[in-house]
Amino acid sequence: MKKNIVLFVLFILPIVAYLFFASGINSFTKLPVITPKVNDFGKWKSLQNEKVSLNDKITILGFSGTNILKNRGNFFNLNQKIYQQYHTFKDLQFVVICPLGTENDAQKIVDALSAFTDVSQWHFLFTSPEEIEAYYKQLKLVGNLDSDFGTPKVYIIDKERNLRGRKEKKGYKEGYDTFHPSELSNEMLDDFRVILYEYRAALKKNHNATKQL
Repeated sequence: MKKNIVLFVLFILPIVAYLFFASGINSFTKLPVITPKVNDFGKWKSLQNEKVSLNDKITILGFSGTNILKNRGNFFNLNQKIYQQYHTFKDLQFVVICPLGTENDAQKIVDALSAFTDVSQWHFLFTSPEEIEAYYKQLKLVGNLDSDFGTPKVYIIDKERNLRGRKEKKGYKEGYDTFHPSELSNEMLDDFRVILYEYRAALKKNHNATKQL
C-alpha cells in the first residue's frame, strides 16, 4: 500500500498537475479586445522630448489629471506591483497622459521613482485638456475622466494598439485601479502575464516556423 502511494506521488500526481495547469494556461492565452486600433499619440511633448508611440509596444496607459502630486501614491503602487517586476522587458512602456502645465509635478514623480527604480520605461506626455478628453473618448470606455482630466485606472494596450481587458459576468473589465494595490497584484498582474505569455508564445511559434524553413 505504501509503495503504491509513493508511486502515485512520484509519477501520477505530477502528470495530473501538469495537465491541470496546462489546460488553465491554454484557456487564458487571449484577453478580449475592448477597443481595436486606438489612436497613437502623435507629436505630444514628453519630459525628455523623445518620441513616444504605441506601435510595437505593450503599453500601460494612464491619465494623471491636474492633481498629479496629490495622486502620487497611485504611481508608486503601480511602480511597485507591476513596473519593477517587468521593466527590463524591452517591448514594455508605461505612459501617462498629463495636462499641459503639470510638467514640474511630473518631474518630481519621476525623480522620486528614480531613487530606487530605473525609470527609462516611464513616459509622461503633455497636451491640452481638450485633446486629453478627445483621446480618452476614442478609447470607448464605460467610465469618464474626472473633472481634473484624470482617472486612477490604467489600461493595457497591446503592440497592435488594441485595448485589452478581461471578460466578467457584467461585461468587461477595462482598466485597473491603481489606488488599490490588491487589484494591481491580483487582477492586473494576472492579465498582464496573459499578454506576455501570448507574445512569448507567438515568438516561439515564429522561431519554430523559421527553423523549419
